[in-house]
Amino acid sequence: MQDDDLVFRALADPTRRLLLDRLFDRDGRTLTELESELEMTRFGVMKHLRVLEEAGLVTTSRAGRNKHHYLNPVPIRLIHDRWIDKYTEHRVSALAELKTQLEETG
Repeated sequence: MQDDDLVFRALADPTRRLLLDRLFDRDGRTLTELESELEMTRFGVMKHLRVLEEAGLVTTSRAGRNKHHYLNPVPIRLIHDRWIDKYTEHRVSALAELKTQLEETG
């Protein structure tokens, strides 16, 4: 099981969230591609990617000299299922029932 603290720590930083958004837009980007979109040094981007990898949010593979980065959404989904979904299910169900009742009486 993924350590929730590492995932929350990784998601807490806006630069890391931006990197995840970029990988969501197009997976398999190299460090050069990712750093070209940020006003940050290559070393800074590498540090952020390392935190994302440690949290399991990014995986990598090598193709020759290039290292490609891929989004792994599973840890985010596990956080959602554990911390968000169980608190919102009742409210969403109540809103769906209210919508149905209003449509039937409307």
